[in-house]
Amino acid sequence: MMAISPKSGFPKRETPFEREPARRVFAGELRESRIHFREGDDEKSPTYVLLPTGERCNRVFLVGTLTEKKKQGEQNLFYRARVVDPTGTFFIMAGSYQPEAMQQIARIEPPSFVAVVGKPNVYETPDGAVLISVRCESVIAVDKDNRDRWVLDCAKATLDRLDQLGSTADSQRALNEYKTDPAVFRRMVFEALSQLSI
Repeated sequence: MMAISPKSGFPKRETPFEREPARRVFAGELRESRIHFREGDDEKSPTYVLLPTGERCNRVFLVGTLTEKKKQGEQNLFYRARVVDPTGTFFIMAGSYQPEAMQQIARIEPPSFVAVVGKPNVYETPDGAVLISVRCESVIAVDKDNRDRWVLDCAKATLDRLDQLGSTADSQRALNEYKTDPAVFRRMVFEALSQLSI
């Protein structure tokens, strides 16, 4: 996956199909994402969230501090949790369809650094507010060094997307729909990096 070693417990890809890459994205950017769409007419076609910096993502890879978790339901048990990175909060969840991730969340006590791979979901409330959560595929405890390396990698990925903004169909759409101001996201990256003690 990247800086996190194979010893960290991420499952190896043994599926016969090619999974979408998990994009590194800061909470501060993900929470601004509003556009989601399905690629193709098939029910099994992948769904994507379009990031304001111009890249579509079907899966995300995030690292931060698990600050709280809550077990809900009785027959249909699931966990909701918060993971905080230097730019804001991710809301994550795992239920009976993600049994491995649910068990992983159950075993980790906040506050702990965690690495999460999952699918972003966009919900629109009746009053028009848009909420984004991440349905987990994997949640593992990591150390501060792994968190710091992720921040560096995520900063680079964000700046790379900004450099390409407007040069692809997706990034042109992001510009049109979000009216993306690159300066806002460059400042977010700078503030994230300034919180690292390295």
